[in-house]
Amino acid sequence: MPQSKGKCFLLRTVVKHVQKLSTHFVISPFPISVYIAGFPEYTEPMIDHLVNMKINHWDGVTRELSGKALHNLTPLAPEYMISKVFPKLLPLAVGTDLHARHGAILACAEITHALSKLAEENKRLLTSLLDEKILEGLKQIHVELCRRQLYRGLGGELMRPAVCTLIEKLSVSKMPFRGDPIIGGWQWLINDTLRSLHLVSSSTRQQIKESAVSALAALCNEYYCLKEGGAQPVQQDELVKQYMSELQSPEEMVRCGFSLALGALPRFLLKDKLQEVLEGLKKVTCISSKDASFAESRRDGLKAIAKICLTVGVKHEGPPTEFVCRSNVAQIYHTLLDGLNDYTTDSRGDVGAWVREAAMTGLMEVTLLLTQNEPALLDANVCKKMMCCLAQQSAEKIDRFRAHAGSVFLTLLYFDRPPVPHIPHRDDLERIFPRSEAVTFNWNAPSQAFPRITQLLGLPTYRYHILTGLTVSVGGLTESTVRCSSQSLFDHLKGIQNDVNALSSFCETLLQVFEDNLLNDRVSVPLLKMLDQLLANGCFDIFVSEENHPFPMKLLALCKEESKKSKDIQKLRSSIAVFCGLVQFPGDMRKKVLFQLFLLLCHPFPIIRKTTASQVYEMLITYSDIADSDVIEEVLTILSDTNWDAELPLVREQRNHICDLMKVPKPQLLAKST
Repeated sequence: MPQSKGKCFLLRTVVKHVQKLSTHFVISPFPISVYIAGFPEYTEPMIDHLVNMKINHWDGVTRELSGKALHNLTPLAPEYMISKVFPKLLPLAVGTDLHARHGAILACAEITHALSKLAEENKRLLTSLLDEKILEGLKQIHVELCRRQLYRGLGGELMRPAVCTLIEKLSVSKMPFRGDPIIGGWQWLINDTLRSLHLVSSSTRQQIKESAVSALAALCNEYYCLKEGGAQPVQQDELVKQYMSELQSPEEMVRCGFSLALGALPRFLLKDKLQEVLEGLKKVTCISSKDASFAESRRDGLKAIAKICLTVGVKHEGPPTEFVCRSNVAQIYHTLLDGLNDYTTDSRGDVGAWVREAAMTGLMEVTLLLTQNEPALLDANVCKKMMCCLAQQSAEKIDRFRAHAGSVFLTLLYFDRPPVPHIPHRDDLERIFPRSEAVTFNWNAPSQAFPRITQLLGLPTYRYHILTGLTVSVGGLTESTVRCSSQSLFDHLKGIQNDVNALSSFCETLLQVFEDNLLNDRVSVPLLKMLDQLLANGCFDIFVSEENHPFPMKLLALCKEESKKSKDIQKLRSSIAVFCGLVQFPGDMRKKVLFQLFLLLCHPFPIIRKTTASQVYEMLITYSDIADSDVIEEVLTILSDTNWDAELPLVREQRNHICDLMKVPKPQLLAKST
């Protein structure tokens, strides 16, 4: 007898400790808890522990994991789940305790899904396992929550994703609700959730949105598809029209939700509606003055376009209302490529990076889809532009997005089932980025990324875009990025110093980048900083021997245009540094450079006057051959002794004296128009 009591005590102790494992490792392919629960002594105690102690836990993640654990344990005791667990869960799912209600709904969803898989394996119907009372109880969850208005407020932020998960799992489980009024109720909840996203807290918004979209996809696939595979025309028209109308909502989150909802629609609902849907999503991705800050909706619009392309498939001569085909592929690529030009910034920072990331992913998915099915639809110019734009993104300053761009770039380069056609300089790219390093290459590390990416400057097709990307990195703020990118650029220029043609081509591209981004502060300010470094490091010394060389003359004209009437302190300081660097080039332009600098000595901002005086002082010491030594000495004395914070008339007198000494025309005051 004592021995029997000892065994019982030991068993209870082991069960008690095993129960603590019941929510652990539920995500792994073969959870430890499932293995332990396989022993009959532990199966029901572990299930009871989850139902009694875990699904009402204060922590939401624990409640979610508990539902997944019950899903994994269901095959071990399906009868127990049906006869004992469901009668406990269904009342809790409509009870008054918020946490218990949330956990019970998730548990009901997961157990039902597990039972459906079990029934399918045994070639039985789910209705043969679940009685009418359980089926009715599952339907009544939404009805009861809606009647008691439990989708409102903070509690609704738990109830909405939980019931959406229930809808998804019941739909995937093929519950016999076709034609039942509950389908309309579920559809209302999904629509209302997507329409109310802007009203929920930002911390739960993403989860709620994803839950609703997943529920919609499962619901449509199961209950809106006719036996012959099509959709009811009236229902299809109503659903698509309703979702399209929400794409122009004044609320960004509403646009996000319904964009992703359109992207989640099954193929039979997109049939004959594809062109209309793509046009609507294209409008969402466009930047306008009233919704420039809607970066998240543009991101989700691009995600939806890519998802739809994967859903409907490709057919070269197919109708554009049903397939990705010759008639609409150019429009799709145009929309995705436009997303790579989104550099919107607000108080959150570079929010356009979210759009660019989605555009890169979409380009990869659509390109691989076409490569595998209809490679003839891939246009050579489109492929060229895509690869160039991806290369530019892989040279920019934000580590995360540079890494994503590099990953997409190498994925397209080395895809071989079959290879992506029309990739410019494929052999050179494979030499720069060996296949053996394609997976392990660390794009996040500037010390690894920039030495490789700058080698693309030697490839004419990529030079413009690589230089545009490098510009914002070399002229950026992050110390490691600036150091590695600038050093890589200097090394490249050092390698072509004796090649006049290569250096001239680089300079032409540099001027083109400057001209194309004139007054675009995102590029022009870093470009001025980069030019300062290039001039200071003697990267253009080959042109110093020639008077009035076209390169420095054009550079001076662009710098003048960029800094004219500017009130940006950072831009003006960078311009001053570039003007000082341009003094090294002989000829008539030297007088023009000095004129610009002396003009800035009387700038309305005292900080600019002081900065100009200081940098001109250093410039005259460095390039002392631009005037006689006694003149240089006197000018240096004036620059150091003058109080450049003084009133403008006093400062202007000293500035004019310097102009006379240096034989530079004195700037004239413009008469104010009356």
